Amino acid sequence: MNRADRPAVGDSVDAIETPALVIDLDAMQRNLAAMAAFARAHGVRLRPHAKMHKCAAIAGLQMAAGAVGVCVQKTSEAEALAVAGVADVYITNEVIDRRKLERVAALARRIRLAIAVDSAEGVDRLAEAMRRVGAAIEVFVEIDVGQGRCGVAPAAAGALAHQVVSHAPPEGGLRFAGLQAYHGGAQHLRGAAEREAASHHAAALARAAQASITASGIACPLVTGAGTGTFAFDAASGVWGELQTGSYLFMDRDYADNAPSPQAPRFEHALFVKSQVMSRGAAHAVIDAGHKSHAIDSGLPRVWARELEYGNGGDEHGILRPKPGALAHDLPQLGETVWLVPGHCDPTVNLHERYVAVRGGLERGIVESVWPIEARGCFA
Repeated sequence: MNRADRPAVGDSVDAIETPALVIDLDAMQRNLAAMAAFARAHGVRLRPHAKMHKCAAIAGLQMAAGAVGVCVQKTSEAEALAVAGVADVYITNEVIDRRKLERVAALARRIRLAIAVDSAEGVDRLAEAMRRVGAAIEVFVEIDVGQGRCGVAPAAAGALAHQVVSHAPPEGGLRFAGLQAYHGGAQHLRGAAEREAASHHAAALARAAQASITASGIACPLVTGAGTGTFAFDAASGVWGELQTGSYLFMDRDYADNAPSPQAPRFEHALFVKSQVMSRGAAHAVIDAGHKSHAIDSGLPRVWARELEYGNGGDEHGILRPKPGALAHDLPQLGETVWLVPGHCDPTVNLHERYVAVRGGLERGIVESVWPIEARGCFA
């Protein structure tokens, strides 16, 4: 998007050039308020995952609504958000590279910072980096609660926590903060009963890890984790004291395909890709939003409020056809706007430089804000 093509505050939604990443502010703020209210009602802390939106302005809105801070996955994400004014960040991931750890230590001198560990070597390297610059950092021991990715077995949590404590300030700069217990795969199990069972299993493993830690003579202050698919079950377990939900704010197509949990608030689609019909055939229409404008790792986008199906048209094009039973004459005309709900919000956001935040709905709304996506491209 050229500088002259950038949307301006006060523009009508019709003036937004396509393709563009658009937030329905009314829907987003209802989602934000619903999750904040849930956390308050259940007596748990809320630390939303900013790896989803990658935007300091949105992180600020979440913290103003009661979040204690935000999570990220990458050192560079934490750095970008800190530069933009976010002062409480948890890197929910392991950092092993010594050069990155130098950056982590430098950042820990500027903001309140936490990080996850799952190895003795990782703890020692982290402590070395903190000692070198005289910084302090909160440390969560990550356990594997079913994802089969990072994390130690629950029985090993006590030994690793003991090693963290051995590097306590002032010498080591590591403060043991508790357990990281997140099951990413459980978030996308379609059935509510499946997600509940996965949450119960994760809770049992987290309790075992807590027992391992207390048996080594160390208090476990907090278990943090949970996600948009399981947070209601996780909060009800009494194990998790902090929720790391992220996608609830935008609700992509993949999460919306989950069967709802009776205990959870309902969230609305709030993130859209605005597109326009650029070509028209007898039985299809072509829009200007291809794979460069939305991620397809979780499937193709959903066409919003139309009886149309999105088909793969390549990098720059999407092909729309009527759903089974719909009529060809229902296809949009040349120049007509078509709204897409991305399949997966996180990598879709990473493709764009900015959000166009619209108040008053997608049809007649007005641009209220244009927010930079500061952590776009931050994968290191």
